[in-house]
Amino acid sequence: MYDVVIIGAGVSGSAVARELSRYKGRFCVLEKEEDVCCGTSKANSGIVHAGYDARPGSLMAKLNVEGNRRMEALSKELDFPFRRTGSFVVCTDEGSRQKLQELLERGQKNGVEDLQILSREEALFLEKNLADEVVAVLYAPTAGIVCPFGLTIALAENACENGVEFQFDTEVSAIKKQGEGYVIETSRGVFKTRYVVNAAGVYADIFHNMVSADKLHITPRKGEYFLLDKGAGGHVSHTIFALPGKYGKGILVTPTTHGNLLVGPTATDILEREGTNTTADGLAAIREKAGLSVKDLPLGKVITSFAGLRAHEDGHEFIIGEAADAPGFIDCAGIESPGLTSAPAIGAMVAGILKEKLNLSDNASFVAERKGILNPAKLSAEERNRLIEDNPAYGNIICRCEMISEGEIIDAVKRPLGAKSLDGVKRRTRAGMGRCQSGFCSPRTMEILHRELGIPMEELTKSGGDSRMITGGRKEAAQ
Repeated sequence: MYDVVIIGAGVSGSAVARELSRYKGRFCVLEKEEDVCCGTSKANSGIVHAGYDARPGSLMAKLNVEGNRRMEALSKELDFPFRRTGSFVVCTDEGSRQKLQELLERGQKNGVEDLQILSREEALFLEKNLADEVVAVLYAPTAGIVCPFGLTIALAENACENGVEFQFDTEVSAIKKQGEGYVIETSRGVFKTRYVVNAAGVYADIFHNMVSADKLHITPRKGEYFLLDKGAGGHVSHTIFALPGKYGKGILVTPTTHGNLLVGPTATDILEREGTNTTADGLAAIREKAGLSVKDLPLGKVITSFAGLRAHEDGHEFIIGEAADAPGFIDCAGIESPGLTSAPAIGAMVAGILKEKLNLSDNASFVAERKGILNPAKLSAEERNRLIEDNPAYGNIICRCEMISEGEIIDAVKRPLGAKSLDGVKRRTRAGMGRCQSGFCSPRTMEILHRELGIPMEELTKSGGDSRMITGGRKEAAQ
């Protein structure tokens, strides 16, 4: 019997797990994929939003601003990439200036600090590549950028080190009320728990509706992106938004914490909860609309495209709290943008609810700090040479695009909740994220995974499940 089972190891579930590990109890995270950060959390813009967009008085607005304020200290505590770069919302015609003013007033009501409207000339002083049509911008200096993988993995690793169990490749099929708790049926057996936290992203309504008569409805909203090479990373230094519309904040252009340029997303409501394929129409829409905010975008430097899904709740609000007719079932649902920004605050809120409900006491052995994977590139030449002398694996470069060494990949495999697949290594080290998109380094990374984990080469996967990298196998070889 667990005290709490969290369904979903995305950024929300991992944030809840980390905050919950401050207390004594038996806690577990169930994740249907082979790793953390495999759903909505892995494919988003990585923006730490200032908080001017959400409706004043909404939970979304409150947690956005609080999450933004927590992010910098958390990044230092857990050692993940974060930069407070600021953002622009651009206005491209005089008739829309009032919309900028409305956003500014909304942000001020939400408690966003230092918002201001800049003239074209003031904005160009900060961002030279704004489109010629831009007449004014809303400037939000408290906005920033974060590595979504880095944040989620850091939260999960710290939770694990503080005693939270993680069960991967464990798909939930049914949840039933039983006595003082719940029985959760999964692909890997039955789990019993006093409380459930439903942090299942685009599947959160399915699990909620298993136990509650007050139904939720979540629509998967697809967003498609272009990722540009690091040679384009300096084209803008702030996150550049268009004025928001019916489906969100529109096509944005932003630097990333690793020096690339990101352009997107589109916003298309779909039925398929795993529909992360890119489309010709979606990518064409990015090409057409991105230039409305930023000129001379070097789209010839695109190195990959991808798509992610947002869990859009019909009321466009975070649904967080105990279901009224299902005691012990805590929803963490409808966590779409600004969900990544809000995650630190969401984790604290849900853990606070559980502390009160379960009368949890403090975990005296809780360790708040976590160190990420050592990056030799951040060391001085003398320190790096000494490191390589002590461990030659740090001098063996596996991914030449990103200059990732064998030592870093071994670290990624051996860490708490270590990598088991090529994508697991990629999310932790960036090996395979460069210009060649793992075209050259994947065989060498596979050799390291095979050696360190003892997994046969034919069983190694790109991202778990049936995504094996080598066709054929032992059965065919035997024949």
